[in-house]
Amino acid sequence: MVFGQVVIGPPGSGKTTYCNGMSQFLKLIGRKVAVVNLDPANDALPYECAVNIEDLVKLSDVMVEHSLGPNGGLVYCMDYLEKNIDWLESKLKPLVKDHYLLFDFPGQVELFFLHSNAKNVIFKLMKKMNLRLTVVHLVDAHLCCDPGKYVSALLLSLSTMLHLELPHINVLSKIDLVESYGKLAFNLDFYTDVQDLSYLQYHLDQDPRGEKFRKLTKELCGVIEDYSLVNFTTLDIQDKESVGNLVKLIDKSNGYIFAGIEGSVVEFSKIAAAPLDWDYYRTAAVQEKYMKDDDDD
Repeated sequence: MVFGQVVIGPPGSGKTTYCNGMSQFLKLIGRKVAVVNLDPANDALPYECAVNIEDLVKLSDVMVEHSLGPNGGLVYCMDYLEKNIDWLESKLKPLVKDHYLLFDFPGQVELFFLHSNAKNVIFKLMKKMNLRLTVVHLVDAHLCCDPGKYVSALLLSLSTMLHLELPHINVLSKIDLVESYGKLAFNLDFYTDVQDLSYLQYHLDQDPRGEKFRKLTKELCGVIEDYSLVNFTTLDIQDKESVGNLVKLIDKSNGYIFAGIEGSVVEFSKIAAAPLDWDYYRTAAVQEKYMKDDDDD
């Protein structure tokens, strides 16, 4: 059984930086890691990738040959990858014996809540190669500074969770820059735990651009709360403790923590029922480290 992560998120959310930092961290703790680049638009990789989709198809060539823009070109590339899944399987076969896999996907969000190509690729690999994967969905933390953008991030996260149907962790990346675009209206746990969104209404009403959409925004917030699926953890990829806490969460979601156990059901249940100690690190300690108090002004 092989474990790994499917790394997705909007452009600029830090996916490639995440794969680079996460692979280094996992190697430090003793895991053999293989990074699989499935983003045909990513031609400046800071990490050494074991498999590169550009060996199969290049976005620039697709755009020229088929007169497509970047978005259409990426959809074409994912469709081409799905039809040539045997190529990817042959590249992964030597790695699945002893490697932990990191899949770096494109940043076009439509691929993960609208089109089915990327989902089909993931599920075919899981079925044929016995992979246990967790989706790590990165969202730039500075979106919390804008209530409208935060609601959009919640909708994107919810849609992606429902579409992919996999173990899923939403991450506020670049948490060290969370207040670089302005001060948060509430404490960090309001945004990570997705608490009562009605409190955002006042701040949403302050934006004249959203006046005609107030009723729609209110209804969308109601949809998010009715599903009650979305929450976030935080990440500073340059902080070992932050990365370590995220790895613990991922290992529990995809079952990696059970991989080396050959004991009884009791041993499994002890780990599964172990108390979580991450809440403090996920909110209070992070806020204290990266956010200014009013008293500091």
